Amino acid sequence: MSVRIRKLIGTVLLIVLVILYAWLATTVAVAKLSQSGPLVHLLYFLLTGLLWILPAMWLIRWMVKEPRPRS
Repeated sequence: MSVRIRKLIGTVLLIVLVILYAWLATTVAVAKLSQSGPLVHLLYFLLTGLLWILPAMWLIRWMVKEPRPRS
């Protein structure tokens, strides 16, 4: 697979990842943190705001990886 195709697929997947992750993190926050204090909210959103970077890093690394030479 060429790098150009990987970048196209990776870009679409990154957009989907961010949208779904934001929806999930917000849904969990509304369902579970409604009675919590501001410090718990801060810690939760700090953690969830940084946690999406892990799958995004893997995806970006895959996007820019050089294609295997054909034998």
